[in-house]
Formats: sequence, C-alpha cells, structure tokens
Amino acid sequence: MKKVIFLIPNLKHGGAEKVLVNLVNNLDKSKYEVTLFSIFDVGVNKEFLNKDVKYQYKFKKIFRANTYFFNLFSPEFLYRWFIKEHYDVAISYLEGPAARIVSGSMDVHTKKLAWVHIELNDKHKSIGFRNIKEARKYYKKFNYIIGVSKKVIENFKNLVSENLPLKVLYNTNETELLKKLGKEPLETHFDDNYINIISVAKVTRTKGFDRLIEVHKKLTDEGHKLKIYILGIGEDMSLLKKRVKELNISDTFLFLGFDKNPYKYISKADLYVCSSRREGFSTAVTEALVLGIPVVSTNVSGAAELLGEHNEYGIVTVNSKEGLYKGLKEMLSNPE
Repeated sequence: MKKVIFLIPNLKHGGAEKVLVNLVNNLDKSKYEVTLFSIFDVGVNKEFLNKDVKYQYKFKKIFRANTYFFNLFSPEFLYRWFIKEHYDVAISYLEGPAARIVSGSMDVHTKKLAWVHIELNDKHKSIGFRNIKEARKYYKKFNYIIGVSKKVIENFKNLVSENLPLKVLYNTNETELLKKLGKEPLETHFDDNYINIISVAKVTRTKGFDRLIEVHKKLTDEGHKLKIYILGIGEDMSLLKKRVKELNISDTFLFLGFDKNPYKYISKADLYVCSSRREGFSTAVTEALVLGIPVVSTNVSGAAELLGEHNEYGIVTVNSKEGLYKGLKEMLSNPE
C-alpha cells in the first residue's frame, strides 16, 4: 500500500479546499494510505473528511505574516520539521507554504507533486518562496507540476519555467452527491417574479462582486427584473454592502452569507454568474453545470474549457465590467 500525504495551508471555505476533500475521500483506500496535513487546523471543510483519511496539522490557529515566517527557514528544514514519516508520494495542493515545505524533501524514494490552482502572471510574486529565482530552483525538485487548467499551466511556464514535467488535471467533483444536495429545500425562497441569479465565492476583490453590483444596477435601471444572491463570506463584505445601499438596490442584490450546502440554491436559480477577475478553474461554475444551470462567466482561466471555445455551454465574456454587462444582458435578452 502506498503512503500519500497532501499538504494544504488550511481547510477554509475555498474551492481548492473543497476539491481536495473530495479527492482524498474518494481515493481507493485499498491502494493508498491517505493523510491530509493542514498547516493550520481551521476551516469548515475539515468536518467533511471521511474517517478513513488521516488528518494532521501543525498550528491550531492562523498567525499573521505566516508566509514571511516560513520564508525564514529553508525548505529542507521545514520538511524535516513538518513531516515526520516516510511517504511514497508527497503533494503540495496549493501554492505558497505547502509548496515550500514539500519541495524540501530530500528522500529520493518520495515522489513530489505540486498542484497549481491560480493564474501566476506576476513576475514579482514568489508563490511561497523568497523570490522567483528560489521558486524556479525548488519547483525543479518536483516530479510533476499539476495545473487545474490549460491557462494555469501556460502562465506557470511563462513565470517559472517550461522545462518542467507539467500536466493538466481538472478538479474532481462528487456529481451524484451534488445532485442529491441540490434537492434539499430552501429556507429563503427565490422570487418567481424575477430572474434569480446566484454566485458562490469568497467575498474578496478577486471575485469581482464590486463590478457585478454596478452591472446589476445598470441592468435594473434598464428595466430587467433580476435579483442577485451572493453565497459566501469575506473581507470585502461590509464595503460591498455599503455600495449596494448607496445604489438603492439592497432589495435585489442580496448577501446570504456562508451555507454548507450551496447546491440547494444553485439548483433552483435561473442563472449562475462568475464575475471573477482571476480563477484557476472555477469549482462553482463546474457545480452549476453539473446541476444544469446556465452560466455567464468572465474569461478567467478554465472558463472556455468549461463553457466551450464558442460559448457552446454558456457565455464567456470579456474580463471587465463592460464585458460582464454585455454577457448578462445577452443571456437575459435571449431566453433561448
């Protein structure tokens, strides 16, 4: 039996965290002894781990400037400090400290994999290393670099190196479970007099809800009867609520907070929208498609792979406020 360990910073409410839990839960336990190592013992996704997955952590709580702290130590030291056993495969499931730790393995009998979930397009970002030079040095130590979409891999090539063993593997989803959870009843019912639009994400600038608010106001002023519901929490919540109030659209642009089962909302909505400025491969868009809901998405990494190069399965818009407006208007104006 192969011993496999996955490292991730935490198990909070992000898409990568959810996908990792799906992945480790469904690996064949007759072939693999699976350990999930969360650097920080926090996050709602921890409770969804199956009992046959071993769970470990290093720190009980997240502390400030932790990336800077980890950069004080060499990857080799960090691996010895964190990983006390031999593993046949060690996997960093997110960029940052997890990649730094796994890259420090000196065990020639341990295969090392690094998952990349974001579009790396800033040459000044070190993605968990002290600088891009150090990142290039240590990423060479991995047996495989896994990107969640073609664009993620292309950007990795441009920023780090193309002379590495690179692969695209799309995120895993428990489709039958999604469909089952989608049938659960809603506490907050949608309004049949409106087009009900849903989006599920952390409430941060990256997810583009600030521009979705402006687009919603413009479409409403043009006479479109729509309500937008945001499922998620994050640091931009108070700022966005303030803007919604200023535009006098609080009754049609609604923040529902975090829900452990977003699928019961998605399955009953008329339309899913991804307004993100940047994605790796949108878990929420994938889930909307599984549940049979039309999708409008900005042209982020993975969007064309999910919705088709020619909008066969949804609408991919220019990644801007104007592009988002045009895509939503097209979907709302053409019911077919």
